[in-house]
Amino acid sequence: MIGTGVFTSLGFQLIDIQSAPVIMMLWLIGGLSALCGALSYAELGAALPRSGGEYHFLTEIYHPCAGFISGWVSATVGFAAPTALAALTFGSYLNSSGLEVNPAWLATAAIIALTVAHCSTHRHSGGTQTLFTVLKLTLIVVFSLAALTFSPMERQATFTWNTEDATLLGSGTFAISLIYVTYAYSGWNAATYISSELAAPQRSLPLVLGVSTMLVTALYCLLNFVFLTVAPMDAMAGKVEVGVIAAEVVFGKTIGTAMGLLLALLLISTISAMILAGPRVLHRIGQDYPRFARLARENHDGIPVTAILLQSVTALLFLWTASFEQILVFSGATMALNTFATVLGLFVLRWQRPQLSRPFRVTLYPITPLIFLTVTGCTLAYIVVQRPIEALISIAIVASGGLFYWLVKPHASMNP
Repeated sequence: MIGTGVFTSLGFQLIDIQSAPVIMMLWLIGGLSALCGALSYAELGAALPRSGGEYHFLTEIYHPCAGFISGWVSATVGFAAPTALAALTFGSYLNSSGLEVNPAWLATAAIIALTVAHCSTHRHSGGTQTLFTVLKLTLIVVFSLAALTFSPMERQATFTWNTEDATLLGSGTFAISLIYVTYAYSGWNAATYISSELAAPQRSLPLVLGVSTMLVTALYCLLNFVFLTVAPMDAMAGKVEVGVIAAEVVFGKTIGTAMGLLLALLLISTISAMILAGPRVLHRIGQDYPRFARLARENHDGIPVTAILLQSVTALLFLWTASFEQILVFSGATMALNTFATVLGLFVLRWQRPQLSRPFRVTLYPITPLIFLTVTGCTLAYIVVQRPIEALISIAIVASGGLFYWLVKPHASMNP
């Protein structure tokens, strides 16, 4: 979860919102929505424990066509696009630390290296992810505490509410900024893509999803509080590398540059997570559709190598053919639509199969999933109004998935 969004989106938000309490409210609402979504997925994952994420859920709940479209979205956008964004952010941060290399080339090298690591064995794959996750969490906490302790200035922003701040909460500007925040929290559902590879998924999946989402929410709020406290808003507005800017303000050019390098390195964990989880959807499609049987091919350790390679190649295509903002908006909208349909499926599944064993039931049902659906639905509505081109791209991707399903349906061998 922790990656591109939290280290880039604040700069976009500050262009139109120059209020620290409103910015913090954005991250709190985004975290609440992600937690509600995670708890809803936890019930679905415990009741339907098989790898594949939304592809598996929508196939079981609605129809194989819905599952195929979801898998198509995951294959073309859901993981490949965020992998490209995280890699490009890694390259930008690394380049800003003094390494004069094209960020796109640095991003390409990161994707290729991590693809090789995840195509080897489960031990090397899981070990790589664990190492970079621990490093990422440690660096965020250390950076935040050091920045608050050694900042040479008084607080750059005030966190008290006024009348103008309150009016921003219901504005289109707030809703547009929430799009970036929602994208930053995307990834809270990744564990459901490898649930079959978890030990006792019915018991562990709710814990993994719930605890990790709450931890990330706390870290996101802490990190943005630090950025707003130590660095001037004008210096960060419109900039991607807000972490480097904040570090240079606090520690000076030399240490700030080194901190930028460390922040770049922790983004490797995000790229790694996407390359680890996403191909499991392609792998599942390969198992269900004979025409895509090659995607189900595994190495001697059971790792879907062909699916991993295909997703990484797709990520490289995004990296070299589209801009950062274009990828972020249309991929964020498409993924939000995917999760919206899945959480809505929680109501459908309870109605269709009330006797199904549910080792975990979502807390405060139906309020919890309704919160997620409300926030996500409003975000999607504003994307349609404010960014119609990106919305049309998302619709085209979904429609192409339906068309592709129609073409392969006569040859499908499904096990709904």
